[in-house]
Amino acid sequence: MSDRRDNKNRKLWTGESQDKDGRYVYKYTDAFGKRKALYSWRLTEADAAPKGKRKDLSLREKEKVLQKEVSDGIVPDGGNMTVLELVKRYVSQKRGVRHNTEANYKFVINIIAKEPFGQKRIDKVKLSDAKAWLIKLQDDGRGYSTIHTVRGVIRPAFQMAMDDDLIRRNPFEFQLCTVVVNDSVTREAITRKQERQFLDFIKNDKHFCRYYDGIYILFHTGLRISEFVGLTIADIDFKNRKINVDHQLQRKRNMEYIIEETKTEAGVRQIPMTDDVYECFQRIVANRKKPKVEPLIGGRTGFLYLDKNEMPMVALHWEKYFQHIREKYNSIYRVQMPTITPHVCRHTFCSNMAKSGMNPKTLQYIMGHSDISVTLNTYTHVKFEDAEEEMKKVVNW
Repeated sequence: MSDRRDNKNRKLWTGESQDKDGRYVYKYTDAFGKRKALYSWRLTEADAAPKGKRKDLSLREKEKVLQKEVSDGIVPDGGNMTVLELVKRYVSQKRGVRHNTEANYKFVINIIAKEPFGQKRIDKVKLSDAKAWLIKLQDDGRGYSTIHTVRGVIRPAFQMAMDDDLIRRNPFEFQLCTVVVNDSVTREAITRKQERQFLDFIKNDKHFCRYYDGIYILFHTGLRISEFVGLTIADIDFKNRKINVDHQLQRKRNMEYIIEETKTEAGVRQIPMTDDVYECFQRIVANRKKPKVEPLIGGRTGFLYLDKNEMPMVALHWEKYFQHIREKYNSIYRVQMPTITPHVCRHTFCSNMAKSGMNPKTLQYIMGHSDISVTLNTYTHVKFEDAEEEMKKVVNW
């Protein structure tokens, strides 16, 4: 202890001092050798705060917190790291991620960089701060899926900070649905009648009929669109009537085409072809125009559909085709067609197979689901008519 005293004649401990304006200061050296200081208008907890000053922890209380953090191995002040710096550090340690994951990381960093919250020191972020920020994002117009993506990056980043002893608790450990409203639109499966009407419209349309076979296949195989566009002639086993799925085709934002593994290990599978699907593939191969130079991507060639630049069509092409077809359909008919996308085709196929009584494990294999719960979820998308039909089968009405 030192012989220094405050303006109340109380002894001050080593490192403590009092400024001329009455504010107390505790100076120390942190784990990185940098000089730091704690401030308070009160020396002890019993002291009253000066008039007009906010009541904060006393200097001695702050010293105790600091000492406990040091004894627990917690780096004081969170290493002076901001939220943005933490997320950048977390992302920088990711290796071998797929291009869409990398794009998501950049997307999240850009959002955080524009937010005042990104400059907040990580040890100052409380649970209420984290929740308030996510609510602000939604109030600012960010969709639930975007906020879900942001939290999916920032939560493990804060967990890394905990593991590095920079903070004590992860302020993002809470259920997102309890904080922000899930306003995302769920793409439901369409009915069998809607599917027939949609396919008949495409088949009889002079412009869109060229896409009929591909869209029919999407409705009747459960293929992911990235798997479908990645198919080559060599992947179609006409002799054994099966589709070999072991990769997917993606196109990056810089227009680079890449071949990637399937979404999950379960995505590697062989899908049986019905007679209709078999005939669709036959027509696609027969009508395929031979390009001047066959595009070679990831050691693969012979892609089924090529664009006007003689490069393989990608998911975006087909999503636009679906959009234009639906818009034309709805401009003609009074009864409107709901939103239909390649993923709706996949979901519709899964629902139709479930309603037809296909064994869930078989359906899981065909869909390439790694988790049976994803497959079983399609069995919950039933209506009264479905329940009525099943009841009739069971009790032989």
